[in-house]
Amino acid sequence: MDLTGKVVVVTGGAEGIGRALSERFAKEGARAVVVADQNGNGAAEVADRIRGRSARCDVGCEEDIVELVRSTETDIGPIDLFCSNAGIGDFRGDPDDVTSSPNEDWARGWAVNVMAHVYAARALLPQMTERGGGYFLNTISAAGLLNQVGSAVYGVTKHAAVGFAENLAITHADRGIRVSILCPQAVDTAMLRAGGRGAQHVDGVLTSEEVAETVIGGLADERFLILPHPQVAEYVRRKGSDYDRWIGGMIRFRRRLLPGEKAADA
Repeated sequence: MDLTGKVVVVTGGAEGIGRALSERFAKEGARAVVVADQNGNGAAEVADRIRGRSARCDVGCEEDIVELVRSTETDIGPIDLFCSNAGIGDFRGDPDDVTSSPNEDWARGWAVNVMAHVYAARALLPQMTERGGGYFLNTISAAGLLNQVGSAVYGVTKHAAVGFAENLAITHADRGIRVSILCPQAVDTAMLRAGGRGAQHVDGVLTSEEVAETVIGGLADERFLILPHPQVAEYVRRKGSDYDRWIGGMIRFRRRLLPGEKAADA
């Protein structure tokens, strides 16, 4: 995909990866970049810097996504690329008990990390199909391909997001719909800095700008899987080739994260 002259929407655009994507898309010559975020003031600040538009949007609310699509297409023009980037990871619960997160956290995680992608596709597929094509870039996480030690809600919802994107790509390819998923490991964002016990054990931390650079190449090639951390591809291969060995490795990794649990887990 060549971004020159395109209309792009980025959710979660007030900070982190979303901010970097918005800034980079503008630099690449997009005709308009709509920066959407639940933090409306933050979205407006980013939009002002790149001469774009801003919108307040809670991606876990389908009505907000519908209105974001409607207002963009009415006021600016057809959306060429929708970046469903917003996500959350601040879930409660005991990291030593996968059942401990409250139902409200499961519901919110499902709404933001999974259903937001569904809502965006539902709102845009009819128009994109009628126009002969369109592009979805869904920010997920390497946790959607591997998993997340210490947060079942995060790991499960990110796995589901990958599954939906696969179905979107498979089902609608013949109608001109292209899909990419962005699956970074550690990125220097507020979410990582709030990551608690696992944050110090991450395997290579990238800046949001480095992630955005990888996205530009992935969109140019129209690759389904965009991996800013290339080592993730090897981890996925190991997981697929020997699942039991991979589970064993993850158990050992968890023990390194939780050294006080070694005796109980041995």
